[in-house]
Amino acid sequence: MKRIDQLNFRQLRALHLVAEYGSIADAARVMGLTSPAVHSQIKGLEDIIGCPLFMRAGRNRSQLTPQGLALQKSYLEILSSLERAIHNINALDAGIMGNVVLGVVSTAKYFAPKIVAELEKAMPDIRIILNVGNRGEIIEKLDQGALDLCIMGRPPRQPSLDHHAIADHPHLLVCAPNHPLRDRQHVHIQELKNERFIMRESGSGTRILALRFMQDLMEDESLQIMEMASNETIKQAVMNGLGIALLSAHTVADELRHGQLASLNLPGLPILRKWFLLQPLDNFSSPAAQKVHDWIITHGASCMPGFSNAK
Repeated sequence: MKRIDQLNFRQLRALHLVAEYGSIADAARVMGLTSPAVHSQIKGLEDIIGCPLFMRAGRNRSQLTPQGLALQKSYLEILSSLERAIHNINALDAGIMGNVVLGVVSTAKYFAPKIVAELEKAMPDIRIILNVGNRGEIIEKLDQGALDLCIMGRPPRQPSLDHHAIADHPHLLVCAPNHPLRDRQHVHIQELKNERFIMRESGSGTRILALRFMQDLMEDESLQIMEMASNETIKQAVMNGLGIALLSAHTVADELRHGQLASLNLPGLPILRKWFLLQPLDNFSSPAAQKVHDWIITHGASCMPGFSNAK
């Protein structure tokens, strides 16, 4: 059995240079060694492999045997792999490649793919892994260190999180296009007492905001609330006249534009909030994550969908 574990890189380099330059003396000059030292490297390599690696082809010239050629080929492949590894390490250190896990609350999924697409154009060697969940789930993953960055509305009050506002986040009260209050210039909140409000599950930031907005009505025990687990389901329910809902304008931008939904004109609407980019402070932030962080702060707002406050 060949004693592969006894091979060293200097021996392989000596083999390659003797074959390339045609003599031990020339290889020795390139390596900065004496000819006997290079000869010793070759001899040691042949002892390990267990066969001659050179065929003499004239005075002071060396030609590799088939075994020597196979070993040289492997050496060059190893050298190429190491060069690629060093390039990749330098790229990782510089933040121009790597993996970045970006968490977003479910409302942000309407523009997050646009952010990922633009990031891929700007940083093609950085792989963005998108993780979608409700507010509670994303905060939990942040606490677990499972996310490099995240986008959400109101950030949690945690000193271990750095946050930057990246864009406006308006919210509207939407209804079906044929809702009787659609064309009213001014709707008072008390006129909604008999409406059914469709909301996300507990833990959703949109639900928290909706409850705060309608707190004057919450004292009325007859207030009807229907809970649904996704914005898409809520939109379909509202379109079909099952109730009204407070939703992010980014969630309903297309439906408002195409007349599938309408918005109600109440005082205090739209509710203007902000989108925030969050970054854990107590975890190591890779250079790639920092580059993505900086890009989103600078360009994230341009990826937000526009909306029409349709009546």
